[in-house]
Amino acid sequence: MTTGKSADPNTEFRVERVAAPLRIQVIEAIRNAIVAGRFSPGERLLERRLCEMVGVSRTLIREALRQLESEGLIDVVPHRGPVVAKIESSMARDIYMVRSELEGLAAAIFAERATEDDLQALREAYEGLKAISGSSDPVVRVAAKNRFYEKLIEGSGNKALGPSLNFLNSRILLLRATSLKAGGRLDKSIEELGELLEALEARDPERAKKAAQAHVAKAAEISLKFLAEAEAKEA
Repeated sequence: MTTGKSADPNTEFRVERVAAPLRIQVIEAIRNAIVAGRFSPGERLLERRLCEMVGVSRTLIREALRQLESEGLIDVVPHRGPVVAKIESSMARDIYMVRSELEGLAAAIFAERATEDDLQALREAYEGLKAISGSSDPVVRVAAKNRFYEKLIEGSGNKALGPSLNFLNSRILLLRATSLKAGGRLDKSIEELGELLEALEARDPERAKKAAQAHVAKAAEISLKFLAEAEAKEA
């Protein structure tokens, strides 16, 4: 979707004229820029700057901003306009609490119901995550983790779980990017998900649930530490 790393930071998130609808590409480009830390929490998103960064018209930028606002990734502040959403530590704690319950449930159901095809798709997503372990690109790292979770939710076969997690998805995306900033966290995360995968392959619902929730708990610990430090600096 994006052109990847470039020597020119102004072209890093430019969209390509490919088969995917241009509107979708623009949304993903801005989302990726936020995940990559190009824009800080609370920072204004100026249309002119976004047009230059993505290489499209203001009309498409405005449409993308409206979509990202509906997802909770952007807030529109009176007299300031759109800004990157800030997640307070109290909100993050609540999100992790819900995420732990939902992903623990997804893991338990997957262990009981998933087909061999579902399990193979999850294995492939896990191998894809291992393959990018050396990457320093936050967009690549978060995308690989997202793929693993997508296959986990799909394989559970529970039609209510996906929409429930999607409601929190953008905030989870920001928190996932935050937790992966910690040195060595991606490698540890891969190890934790490997333990989850082993439990799923053993068809052990209780063990799978505990592994999924332990992984979320560790991510929460790291993200909440980052957020607390950021809030202390602002105080």
